Amino acid sequence: MKLSVKKTSELSVPELLEIIKARIKVFVVEQECPYQEIDDQDDNAIHMILRVDGQLAAYTRIIQSPKRGYISFGRVLVVKEFRKQHLGREIVSATIEEIKEDFPGNDIKIAGQSYLQKFYESFGFKPVSDVYLEDGIPHIDMLLKVV
Repeated sequence: MKLSVKKTSELSVPELLEIIKARIKVFVVEQECPYQEIDDQDDNAIHMILRVDGQLAAYTRIIQSPKRGYISFGRVLVVKEFRKQHLGREIVSATIEEIKEDFPGNDIKIAGQSYLQKFYESFGFKPVSDVYLEDGIPHIDMLLKVV
């Protein structure tokens, strides 16, 4: 297993294409949810890429929102062939640690799919909204207070 952390500007074209393909496959095709997958937040994002035997296996995107007083991450995915190996837990843990290191003292706020609420609670996140629909999928805002 190899974890790499790169800003968008540091990604090679093949790396960027690999990430885009994985995100579209999971969030648009598998979840049958047509929406603008690549957005303006990708311009200055930090990409957490977990590889197994050289293949992209899990991924998250960190979004810097220091003006709002928190940092966010999303687009959490595990490629289908690598599911059931606890890589979701691995990539989320690594993402939280990266945020704590790069943005000390900032809370972490996410908009997670509501079926993953207990998963995120296991990292210390607390719900801060009711469940709402985003692109037709139930989501919930959650906050991790960083001390």
